[in-house]
Amino acid sequence: MKAERNKTIDITTSEGKEYLERCIRIDKPADITDVIDKTVIGDSFEVLKLLPKNSVDLLIVDPPYNLDKDFHGSKFKQSTDEKYALYTESWIELAKPLLKPEASIYVCCDWISSPVIGLKLKEHFKVQNRITWQREKGRGALRNWKNGMEDIWFATVSDNYTFNVEDVKIRRRVMAPYREDGVPKDWEETKTGNFRNTFPSNFWDDISIPYWSMAENTAHPTQKPEKLLAKLILASSNKGDTILDPFLGSGSTSVTAKKLGRHYIGIEQNERYCVWAEKRLEMAESDSTIQGYRDGIFWERNSNGSSRNK
Repeated sequence: MKAERNKTIDITTSEGKEYLERCIRIDKPADITDVIDKTVIGDSFEVLKLLPKNSVDLLIVDPPYNLDKDFHGSKFKQSTDEKYALYTESWIELAKPLLKPEASIYVCCDWISSPVIGLKLKEHFKVQNRITWQREKGRGALRNWKNGMEDIWFATVSDNYTFNVEDVKIRRRVMAPYREDGVPKDWEETKTGNFRNTFPSNFWDDISIPYWSMAENTAHPTQKPEKLLAKLILASSNKGDTILDPFLGSGSTSVTAKKLGRHYIGIEQNERYCVWAEKRLEMAESDSTIQGYRDGIFWERNSNGSSRNK
């Protein structure tokens, strides 16, 4: 029995039969109208071959890291860098034709797989940056530094791409406010403190990992926070654009895209994760809030905006 405040989504496929029935399977080339705003059950390496070419504005990829990991029965085994490079090359080759000329790509990874992925992306796209974000949590080690960081590679198909910097500024507290003629200069005075909206850097220390009392939390072992996805989506797409996630997991990309007025296509082979994704998509219809993002502002961790667990 879960505690009353424990909101973790962990229903089985039998318990979530109605959600599983909302998902689709495809076995032949599909039109965009067949897959838009859908969770597609299947192996990404097969499904990607059937999706319409030149239809995706933003590709967000969170592949299995090069680690031993059990995804509720689907086990991924750590391999050599050479084999993981071939694995990365395989999904890139399949996803690349689906992208529009102005599309952007974000790929999540840890420090072990980051060099491999970065080099592979450089072979196919224009690498723009590498984001490092603080996971806040991490398993301690007696003979090494605790691993508390992950990377996200940012690449584009061409030099013509979307980047809405005004939509992803972060609100930070002003510790030493400067005034000019008695008026705040480049900062805002509020009842809850003094703040400045600053340009985003490629180091993010304002992300909270989903935990048991958050409505977005699931039992997925590597779930990404909606706040993290919101930054990628707001920066590199516009309302009405189509976002593809070929390793959907528990649905964070699709859910966040829906909350922000974008279309989505999510591919996931684990039926239980598909159930969780559809459950969360249903929840998004009545609650479009994103923890840590409010009134068009990304708030620092544990500040006025991010402390509101909705």
